[in-house]
Amino acid sequence: MAILDQSHDFSDSKDKKHKRRFNRKSKQISPLPDEEPVQQEAGQLLRSCREPIACEISMADSNARSGYHLSRQSQKRRNYYTTYWSKEAVTAALERGDVFRALFRVNAHNRLEAYCKIEGVPIDILISGSDAQNRAVEGDIVVIEIDPLSLWTKMKGSSGASFNASVSNDCNSAGASINCKGKGDVDVDFHEERNTYHLENGSQESVALAGNGLVNGNISCSNEHHGEVNAVQKLCALTMAFPSKRPTGKVVAIIEKSRRRNGIVGFLDLKQWVSQRKDFSEKAEAIKLSSLFSSMKYIPFAPNDSKFPKLMVPMTSLPDCIKRRLEVGDAKVGTELVAAQIVNWGEEDNAPEAHVIRVFGCGGDAEPCISAILFQNAINSSEFSSETLSCLPSVNWVIPLEEYQSRRDIRNFCIFTIDPASTTDVDDALSINWLSSGICRVGVHIADASYFVLPETALDAEAEFRSTSVYLLRRKLPMLPSLLSENLGSLNPGVERLAFSIFWDINPTGEVLDRWIGRTIMQSCCKLSYEHAQDIIDGKFDVETSATSISGLPQMHGHFQWSNVVKSVKSLYAVSKILKENRYNDGALSLANPKLDFLFNEDGSPSNFVFQGSMESKSLVEEFMLLANRTAAEVISRAYPSTALLRRHPEPDLRKLREFEAFCCKHGLNLDTSSSGRLHLSLERIRQELKDDSVLFNIILSYATKSMQMATYFCSGNSEECENNWGHYALAVPLYTHFTSPLRRYPDIVVHRTMAAAVEAEAIYLKKRNNFNVDKTRRCLTGIYFDRDAVESHEAQKALSFAAAEHNLPCTEMLTGVAAHCNERKLAGRHVNDAIVKLYTWLLLRREKVLFSKARVVGLGPKFMSIYIQKLAIERRIYYDEVEGLTAEWLDATCTLVLSLSTSKRFQRRGSPAYCRPLEEAVLIVSPHKLMPAVDSSGENCNEVGIPQIEDRDGSTSVSHVQDVETAAFPLTLRILSTISVALHAVGGDDGPHDVGARLYVSSYCR
Repeated sequence: MAILDQSHDFSDSKDKKHKRRFNRKSKQISPLPDEEPVQQEAGQLLRSCREPIACEISMADSNARSGYHLSRQSQKRRNYYTTYWSKEAVTAALERGDVFRALFRVNAHNRLEAYCKIEGVPIDILISGSDAQNRAVEGDIVVIEIDPLSLWTKMKGSSGASFNASVSNDCNSAGASINCKGKGDVDVDFHEERNTYHLENGSQESVALAGNGLVNGNISCSNEHHGEVNAVQKLCALTMAFPSKRPTGKVVAIIEKSRRRNGIVGFLDLKQWVSQRKDFSEKAEAIKLSSLFSSMKYIPFAPNDSKFPKLMVPMTSLPDCIKRRLEVGDAKVGTELVAAQIVNWGEEDNAPEAHVIRVFGCGGDAEPCISAILFQNAINSSEFSSETLSCLPSVNWVIPLEEYQSRRDIRNFCIFTIDPASTTDVDDALSINWLSSGICRVGVHIADASYFVLPETALDAEAEFRSTSVYLLRRKLPMLPSLLSENLGSLNPGVERLAFSIFWDINPTGEVLDRWIGRTIMQSCCKLSYEHAQDIIDGKFDVETSATSISGLPQMHGHFQWSNVVKSVKSLYAVSKILKENRYNDGALSLANPKLDFLFNEDGSPSNFVFQGSMESKSLVEEFMLLANRTAAEVISRAYPSTALLRRHPEPDLRKLREFEAFCCKHGLNLDTSSSGRLHLSLERIRQELKDDSVLFNIILSYATKSMQMATYFCSGNSEECENNWGHYALAVPLYTHFTSPLRRYPDIVVHRTMAAAVEAEAIYLKKRNNFNVDKTRRCLTGIYFDRDAVESHEAQKALSFAAAEHNLPCTEMLTGVAAHCNERKLAGRHVNDAIVKLYTWLLLRREKVLFSKARVVGLGPKFMSIYIQKLAIERRIYYDEVEGLTAEWLDATCTLVLSLSTSKRFQRRGSPAYCRPLEEAVLIVSPHKLMPAVDSSGENCNEVGIPQIEDRDGSTSVSHVQDVETAAFPLTLRILSTISVALHAVGGDDGPHDVGARLYVSSYCR
């Protein structure tokens, strides 16, 4: 890995971050200047890589940056884009309600389509074309001006005949589709949240920022004080009055540049410099490349993310390691993954100028790709600094005597953990005791990380900066040093540990009668895996005879026997089922999408994949973690109503939900979306109706997920947050937070501190009132009864203020910044997880060459189809327009497609307007007599995962046929939800982004 920029001082950048405590609330409005990105922001991004790099930057003649083409320096200078509004003009327009502030999102399938979500407006605003986008890129916070109604475009699929995407590609607009494009993210707020599944799709995210007013023309607002409200109301009224039209607009200013500008990953595009002739020798190719290098001033940069435009890199700014290779004509430079930083995009430049700041290595190798993924998402993969490690106790640390005196001692309780077998950071433990009259006392015990991570320390600043542990399938990047996260703070069995515990007294109907909250000292008696707990639930352990059919039992510690653990697990399972039933009766929603798990060879390469199965043992843990998080949210919002860190899940995107409802209705499936509970019941009913078609149900479930918005952290005292919007839609609760994973989530540490302050304030208040033996109803903060008068009394408020100062709780403004940062880091971690899964899928397909699978058509049109691939639970597109030897007949009246082989051949040069792609790019055709029978159980003709082998992409050699994947035949007639056979293969790697390519799998004697 090459080092390019030694000018960034990481330690200095980190020290600055420690001091300023991530204050991100301030956002200055200013036009985007022609200057390099802020050094601090670039430094923050580069911290994600262990080897910060870059080159000596020499700015080329700005007159040479007026076009994409290599000869663009000879073009006459002109302005390609309009000038941004001034800061004063933007501020005044926002106050009047003439413009909106919004997050700029780009359609991955068509970069010239971008969308902006305005709070309170049910339809995204279309920003179409490079002129209207005006140099904004993915993730920028922009100011947009809405076009007059006469310029609004027709809503795709507005006829209501089909279930169309919110962002359709113009080239396929005549088609039917069920592709709800939009990022669905039902926050799976439970114990194993690291396994949250996120469906990949190529579309805009429904992430809303506060709107700041409206439009020009007929619907502008003259009242400055009510401009925003009136503007939104008028825009909503117009969209309701003209439901077939989509609002359009244009970017007039950029308020805040996206951090992604500073780390765009891709390849230097050398293809247009090197002859494409197959008979061109390497020596001649090197000579040509070397001569071109000496004569050109710019080299194109092709981003892996299709949402970003092509960049132009000045030759003089290239790092020395790349310059030397180009000078000798090394064409393999084009296969190296690099990162570039946009430094300038002026009005006169139709492409942004960028500088290469990092070289990762070959794009076809796993490790360079992982490094690039981490860099692109600004994930800190470096070791912890000595300053951070100095905040930790020694490895021989023991619990101080004063902690035994101040905490509740529960070491004699039968407490155990249930986690994935590979878990090393053990956050939570469970216990249960039976009281009289069928009442049980359930305990959730969470690692007391806040005892070690003290506010305003280097350790705290580093934990806040990282915000979350990031999981890479085979390894993790921890939020906290391993000495704390895997040893001193982890609830490992057989050792005394500090914990934060919640006990509930629960009756046989699942009602919580009483609770106790406080800091404790505990000792886990054993560490169960999910599989162990599931075996106990399934009755594979006979308590009476101590006989067991469970293999590899973990070691027991303390005076407890296996019979104690078995009884406790079974009791907890029984209680969890009651809690789960009550939760769904109260309106909760479950959207459990399929998720891939990979198996690996000894060398770390993927060997196979399986879908994660549902386990009742996971559900057991989930129920009690949900209850603990709900309890914590209640307590901290009572005690500190303006500085509670909460988590909300907004209601679904209404338009997408309505489209989803219409699709289900069209196919005879009744869907009630009036509430989360009714939606859940509808989906469960559909599950039963489709019990013989699980694939269709998975498709329905994935589109239900896509209509959901993302769950986010927020500060309760933020004036922009309405209390009516605090609830969690999927969980159907008014208050929710994260409390149960402080070793891997920073928000949980903040909540622990707030909880500790509330417990301490309550103790101070009661002591002053001389209520040492107070009745449970007098516990005004932590009990189930909330005594508002007591909490609002002078004595209680004084105690709360004292405790807040003792625990150094952040103010509202600071906590708002922490919440925003944690949201951004959590989303980045999710993007990393998705990219890693995609990478390992690609590596597996590259090794196996082809994977055959059944697929369902979920989108159909005259130029491409969208398919849901069963074996991978992903969506892909197959384009069949302008394919040599293939005829596509689209029947618009019935939304039917007929594909057939054509007898005539057309020969065009690549790059010409009438260029046709080779047939092999869209269809894998095999001759029926070359299909070999399916392999036997010995696997003689199969690879490790049973994937049939193929030698050539054109299907000229024999292939092993798969019994459950039959070839199709021409003519091929397709409709929505038709089942087809596809051949999957790895795309890109050495010269482009990794992807899974899909082709129709057809047998024919004609070719």
